[in-house]
Amino acid sequence: MTTDINRPERLHGLDALRAGALLLGVVLHASLAFFPQQIWIVSDDSTSNGAAWLFFAIHLFRMTAFFLIAGLFAHMMLARKGWLGFVGDRAMRITGPLATFWFPVMVGIVGALIWTSYKNGLVVPGAPSPPPPTYDWTNFPLTHLWFLYVLTLFYAAVLILRAPFALLDSEGGWGRIVDRVTGVLIGPWTPVVLAVPLGLAFWLDPKWIAFFAVPTPDAGVVPHTAALVGFGLAFGLGFLLDRRRDLLDRIAAWSPLMLAMAVVTGVAAYYLAGGPKIEPMTEPTADKAVAAWTVALAVWSSAFAAMGLCLRFLSRHSAIRRYLADASYWIYILHLPLVMLAQVWVQDWAGPWWLKLGGVSLGVFAVCLITYELLIRHTFMGQWLNGRRVPWRPASRASALPAE
Repeated sequence: MTTDINRPERLHGLDALRAGALLLGVVLHASLAFFPQQIWIVSDDSTSNGAAWLFFAIHLFRMTAFFLIAGLFAHMMLARKGWLGFVGDRAMRITGPLATFWFPVMVGIVGALIWTSYKNGLVVPGAPSPPPPTYDWTNFPLTHLWFLYVLTLFYAAVLILRAPFALLDSEGGWGRIVDRVTGVLIGPWTPVVLAVPLGLAFWLDPKWIAFFAVPTPDAGVVPHTAALVGFGLAFGLGFLLDRRRDLLDRIAAWSPLMLAMAVVTGVAAYYLAGGPKIEPMTEPTADKAVAAWTVALAVWSSAFAAMGLCLRFLSRHSAIRRYLADASYWIYILHLPLVMLAQVWVQDWAGPWWLKLGGVSLGVFAVCLITYELLIRHTFMGQWLNGRRVPWRPASRASALPAE
């Protein structure tokens, strides 16, 4: 087992994976307008199953990998700052942005919805407006910021569950047992083991849609059971992995096998789901059991493949990757209303779906990066969101040296 003294300053490979998971959210949401059937508020004139394949491949691993890393970083911060400092930091940098940005994000989403309704003749100028939707605790729209809400719940849960062990296990006996169990769990068999509880949650859920794999808990204050199982397991395992940093090398070593497993099970899962089919599998049949376990295995193998490959190939420092890692949080917060507005703008343009998808994604990235550089990175907002504020002009080498 590694110690705090032997740990590197930053885990650049995991920084890269966290940034990639957030940045891929832009492409994921941009692809929804190009599905063969309408499942999004914007439906483009150019559609293809290719957009559905792209969405499925990204969605399969993205948030599971994100919560895996989030759990690891949570343990690292808790060990470094103590529970009081941890609560203050997470309240400021996770719960705070959720409370601050939810309303402006909703305004942008509603604006895109109104625009596409007028553009497609669903609302006639001068006609009475349709009644506004009603919301309660079961369907409250968390939007794409749901992950901040779920992270807040996981942080609270880990503090509550950890407290009795911290008080009663002063000599670390239970901790050593947990570390040994974590070591046994990590190997090429890990996705198979973790697919059992996740597949069972899928199978028992009468509203489960196989194409969406782990359901996104973006509506309601009580997250979906399958989402709690999938993302909760990922967060908890990541929390334990920080105690056994040596196991990260094992994950990296097995990443080629994990990638092969992810490709095979991912393709099988897509076909078992019926492609971009949005009808739920209501009855717990044998066919649903096969689909549920295959999708669960694809989720875990792809998440560990992504983690291992980033550890293997992206663990060296890169100024560009570090910049994107810092910017990714702001980009993800800002992107969804921009994506929807851009989708409405280009929906009736002539051109192939992939060209318009690329244009929407790159345009949104450009706007988000410009606003990040001008409004966030060098201001108090950078300190708030990223934990550090980068000065406009870095201190020169001479001025940085201490006076003799």
